[in-house]
Amino acid sequence: MKSRSLLLLGLFFSLNLHAQKVVSIQINGSINPASAEYIHNSVQRAESTHAEALLIHLNTPGGLLSSTREIVSDFFNSTVPVIVFIYPAGAHAGSAGTFITMAANIAAMAPGTNIGAAHPVTLQGSPDSIENEKGTNDAAAFIRTIAQKRHRNAQWAEEAVRNSVSLTEEEAIQDSVIDYIANDDRELLTQIDGLTVQVAGGTRVLHTRNATLDNETMGFFQRILDLISNPNIAYMLMMLGFFGILFELFNPGAIFPGIAGVIFLVLAFYSMSSLPVNYAGLALVIFGIVLFLLEIKIPSHGLLTIGGIVSLLLGSMFLIRATPSENIHSISRGIIVGTTAAAALFFTFVVGMGIKAQRLKPVSGNNSLVGKTAEALGALNPEGMVSVNGEMWQAESLSGPVMPGESVRVREVRNFKLMVEKVS
Repeated sequence: MKSRSLLLLGLFFSLNLHAQKVVSIQINGSINPASAEYIHNSVQRAESTHAEALLIHLNTPGGLLSSTREIVSDFFNSTVPVIVFIYPAGAHAGSAGTFITMAANIAAMAPGTNIGAAHPVTLQGSPDSIENEKGTNDAAAFIRTIAQKRHRNAQWAEEAVRNSVSLTEEEAIQDSVIDYIANDDRELLTQIDGLTVQVAGGTRVLHTRNATLDNETMGFFQRILDLISNPNIAYMLMMLGFFGILFELFNPGAIFPGIAGVIFLVLAFYSMSSLPVNYAGLALVIFGIVLFLLEIKIPSHGLLTIGGIVSLLLGSMFLIRATPSENIHSISRGIIVGTTAAAALFFTFVVGMGIKAQRLKPVSGNNSLVGKTAEALGALNPEGMVSVNGEMWQAESLSGPVMPGESVRVREVRNFKLMVEKVS
């Protein structure tokens, strides 16, 4: 009886140990180094836990081609079948998402979704024609390779890159771009149960009908990198960093703005390392900040500030460089205009206060006595003593003799002697 119980217990643990499961993740946003690392780690987890498959829920407008290549490489080298499911309804696999979907062992879409390329968004005009053609040809060759390896429609794939065509889920399955249409995860896992797929090192038969979903989420630092990989966030971090340092220079000893500024700048440059940054644009932004700094030291009556504003505006517009093979959101015009306007107002205020301060009369030192009314303590003929602000000063009359007790006005201070004249 005891041995039978141990046998049943061992069988129970054995069944649980080999329980069928599918690792499930979600990509909801741009394709960048953070999402590439997230997918890479998920592939490794699926392999190490002997999962039936890796299920990727995809909803993306596109992203970096470099990160897309890393993801495709992980798919091709995975010993676990990879399923890309464009989900939920309303989701889109654009640009880089098209490459990723076609590179999966199994591609599926939910009703109400679409797949296809999108034009790169840029604020700096059309890229050079030669660069455009080279980038497009490279991307077209890449997606043809993917489609041929996965036995999908290579002709449509190339059209998706060259002409930005898109398909609904029904059109995609008719054109052999995807394999299945499903309303949810469970329906999809039921449809693919028993399917034999080719993976790195051999073939795998899927047993997914009763598989459990093991949800894998992004790590904390991956979420941070994913957030700051947004060009708008990176730009705002950079400008906050610059202004924090400028504020510290305007107010030495404040400490906190300087520390915060350095931290923001480090985060901004870290995020920009994963973005297609135009270094000419970055140089213009930095040059604009330098001009603002020079305005503090050099009285240019606002000319340096105007130059800084123009340089900052142009540099911000050129900062993120989109390419034909990458769909990266450029910096929002509203953010650029708002930041430039804030900088203009701030430095106009600072310069205006500086000019106003230069025009103010001195409030300390000997020159502060100019224009004051004094009282003659004795006769001034032409020299004598006067009282001003409760102090006794040697004075010399510029308007003839002055009787004791008469009021005089200070015209200037010369060698610690007041030059005065009678008050008419």
